Amino acid sequence: MIDDKPHILVVDDDRRLRQLLRSYLADNGFRVTVAASAAEARDKRRGVVFDLMVLDVMMPGETGLSLATSLRGTNDAIPVLMLSALAEPADRIAGLSTGSDDYLAKPFEPRELVLRIHNLLRRAPPPVEAVEVRFGAFSFHSQRGELRRDGEAVKLTSREKDFLRLLAARAGTPVSRDELAQPGSSDSARGVDVQINRLRRKIEEDPSNPVHLQTVRGAGYVLHPD
Repeated sequence: MIDDKPHILVVDDDRRLRQLLRSYLADNGFRVTVAASAAEARDKRRGVVFDLMVLDVMMPGETGLSLATSLRGTNDAIPVLMLSALAEPADRIAGLSTGSDDYLAKPFEPRELVLRIHNLLRRAPPPVEAVEVRFGAFSFHSQRGELRRDGEAVKLTSREKDFLRLLAARAGTPVSRDELAQPGSSDSARGVDVQINRLRRKIEEDPSNPVHLQTVRGAGYVLHPD
């Protein structure tokens, strides 16, 4: 059975608060995943579609402000509710200027957090429908990040899932190397080519003469659906 409860990603370096939020939000009708850092949040989002992110501002390493700015810089529209012990007007302005959708100062009333989450979810655009693309003996389900060959699962790395999601969403249309080398990733143009070659070894009968995932000179790569 598919669980259609809104899925919230809570990002906070305070272990106690993470667990309290996990329990409280779950009791109020949400699915909850937690992360202790911006890096862990990025990792958790690979392969999982979240409906909203609750994001702490002050964290070691990459701050919540930096993560939110990075998300909006890549046109990532996930609703973001920022939490912070900094409650001055200038702090709220700094948080909202990153493109975050709401800002709640700590300590906060848990019921207010739930109400704000519901308000953001109501305002959020409907989620993009999951895409399932078929090519040859393969099918790829974008939301699940699941590739199958004749019904049997094919193991993919997180980057291969990322590539296939973008290629599947634009099936039949070339996707440039710059788009595949997403901001914040370590992929260079050459790195993208390497990843594509690895992916071809999983989906092509003859990777040196690809049928499904082809190079378009000067434009990038294109996935040809059936």
